[in-house]
Amino acid sequence: MILVLFVISVLLILVIPNVTKQKEKIDHQGTDALVTVVETQIELYQLEKGNVESVTFEMLEKAGYLKNKQVKNAKDKGIKINGTAVSGPP
Repeated sequence: MILVLFVISVLLILVIPNVTKQKEKIDHQGTDALVTVVETQIELYQLEKGNVESVTFEMLEKAGYLKNKQVKNAKDKGIKINGTAVSGPP
C-alpha cells in the first residue's frame, strides 16, 4: 500500500511541472496569435478607410473589425497599439 502511494507521488512530482510549462506555452501562443489578429485587422482597417495614422482598439471595435471580447482579452494580456504598430507583453 505504501509502495503504491510512493509511486503515485513520484508520478505526480514528475507530471505537475510539465503541465505548468505546457499551460504557460499555450498562453504565450495565444497571446502571439491575438497580436497577429490585431495587426491584421489594423491593416484591413487602413486599406478600407484610407491610410489612417493612428488606430485604437475602440476604433477597430466600433467599425466591427474586432469583437468586444477580443479587445478585452488584448487589453488583459497587455497588448498595446501605438499608432499602427502592435506590441505584446514583455
